[in-house]
Amino acid sequence: MDSDAAGFGSDEARWTDALTELSRMVVGSDSLDAVLGRVTELAKQNLPGAEDVSITVIEANGKPRTVVFTGPLAVELDERQYCAGFGPCMDAAVTGQTLLLDAEDPQSAYAEFAQVTKRAGIRHVMSVGLPIKERTAGGMNVYGTADLGCDTAVIERAEAFAGYAAVAVNNAAEYARLVDHNTYLSVAMETRAVIEQAKGIIMARERCTADDAFETLSRVSQTQHTKLRAVAQAIVDATLK
Repeated sequence: MDSDAAGFGSDEARWTDALTELSRMVVGSDSLDAVLGRVTELAKQNLPGAEDVSITVIEANGKPRTVVFTGPLAVELDERQYCAGFGPCMDAAVTGQTLLLDAEDPQSAYAEFAQVTKRAGIRHVMSVGLPIKERTAGGMNVYGTADLGCDTAVIERAEAFAGYAAVAVNNAAEYARLVDHNTYLSVAMETRAVIEQAKGIIMARERCTADDAFETLSRVSQTQHTKLRAVAQAIVDATLK
């Protein structure tokens, strides 16, 4: 990492630029992967000693996965924890806390994983929980080559990046929900239109009321064990032939 990224005194302008870029990110116009990918890249560039950064998501079924990463080392170390079912990235995702692992600390709660990171040249791991809504949990993982100790400035920066990542995930979830809702409304409107057409055909053919026509549709639907929309569509299609 260059000298500008080694300390905070010389990179405040870049830090400000990074926050400005993060604040302008929008999911929808850009894909979630693109947004989170840029968040992790900026984290790697602006957190002293950061070698690789990844984001872990634990889905509703309890299965963790790495949704984005800056390099293969992050994926390898994430997967080590997933296979073991235990590690700072998973615990941070579940608890929402910020967890630090010092590879040189023999008393670490993650002693076995600490040895793995040490052999990979990583001296510390910082996993920051993401405040994600609904039934999904997540965390941002920073694998570093520097000895951070309890550097509060670095922790605050990591938590700031994690906050933006959480906003991106939450926005993406809301965007997906709205898309699904709009799709449902569109299908519902199309279904209603087809049923109204079929009712009109039955009313003209049998000289009955709208209620009677709908009752006829319902009766055929139940008798044939076919959805009401399919029955209506068949009637419309037959009339157009």
